[in-house]
Amino acid sequence: MTSDVIARRIIAPLTMHDATHATLVLVAEDDATLLSALARALRHDGHEVVCAPDGARAAKAIDDHDFDVVLSDIAMPGLEGTELLAYVRARDPDLPVILMTGAPSVSTAVTAVERGALRYLIKPIAIEELRALVRHAVGIRGMARIRRRLVESATRDGAGGADLAADHARFQDCLNSLSVAFQPIVAWRERKVVAHEALLRSNTSALPDPGAVLAAAERLGRLGELGARVRELAATPWCEGRAFGLLYVNLHPRDLFDDALLDRTTPLATIADRVVLEVTERASLDGLGDLRGRIAALRFLGYRIALDDLGAGYSGLANLVLLAPEVVKLDRSLVSDVDREPSKQALVRSMVGAAREMCMTLVAECIERVGERDALDAASRDARDGHTHCATVMRPGLRSSA
Repeated sequence: MTSDVIARRIIAPLTMHDATHATLVLVAEDDATLLSALARALRHDGHEVVCAPDGARAAKAIDDHDFDVVLSDIAMPGLEGTELLAYVRARDPDLPVILMTGAPSVSTAVTAVERGALRYLIKPIAIEELRALVRHAVGIRGMARIRRRLVESATRDGAGGADLAADHARFQDCLNSLSVAFQPIVAWRERKVVAHEALLRSNTSALPDPGAVLAAAERLGRLGELGARVRELAATPWCEGRAFGLLYVNLHPRDLFDDALLDRTTPLATIADRVVLEVTERASLDGLGDLRGRIAALRFLGYRIALDDLGAGYSGLANLVLLAPEVVKLDRSLVSDVDREPSKQALVRSMVGAAREMCMTLVAECIERVGERDALDAASRDARDGHTHCATVMRPGLRSSA
């Protein structure tokens, strides 16, 4: 199957809703030339930008505005970037903060991680990468606002029973109209689709995207219902003989302990030998009971396990050991611009080698350019056949020279 065919088949269902308000970005940087360049690039993308030449004025701006993203240098007079990050976190735990530095160090990197920075960028900054990262951060902020509105809806007017009942009714409408999109996973060297990943899609305006649906399910105590419905929809094409290859299904960590997964009469369990259960690396698996025992029981039925989003969180090694997955999926942050960043190429090569040694399949997600695809293919040339696949998501109109 060619790349342009893949693009036509999957781009439409993967389109996210556009933001409904102008985005506001704070840029804190004491180098006036760089501050001006960053502001100009972000304004070109349609963002409103507030500039702060030092940490103290950045903190004052945070008090005065509701920002979507904060972009801050680390070494600034008045208040350093890591201190500004702490200032933000004390006021807004959901505001994405991107830190920049021209003098990277282990201590500042650790502090950035501990205080919840979205990314830690090393100067000189690649403007295109930064613009893409800010767009990603804006999306995260939008999801956080949706979750916050859902929580607030439970407490408005004294959290009356009528409001809660209305929330349950809205969630039920969403549950009844849910659909699933299927993203192909391609073994590029063989030009062959080897699997599909099931992606939840909401068809109601009250809960417009997967993040909002998940947040509502968690708040209303209905995660089990949501997981069961998604798994039923995902399994249907395989049960009816209309699909082939493996089926990748995302699980909330709590879903691992849903006894329905072990019920041989459920649609997903009947095709367990063709199912890969994905557990995100972004989530902690602590406190979930006898996880090893549950994973063993799932494998006994035929399920395979995948560790999703490797490279996006900070518990990857612990989860890798705990789950011993058959599949590891590289996060888009490692895949994006891998052809332009030698450090990412080296990291991917090391991960390919580790996956080969542990007999794991490595899947690279969200490949959007031919250059990224080719760089990943080159990085995986030493892997044994069948141990490296790429989930190819390509933009319409992509040229071979892109």
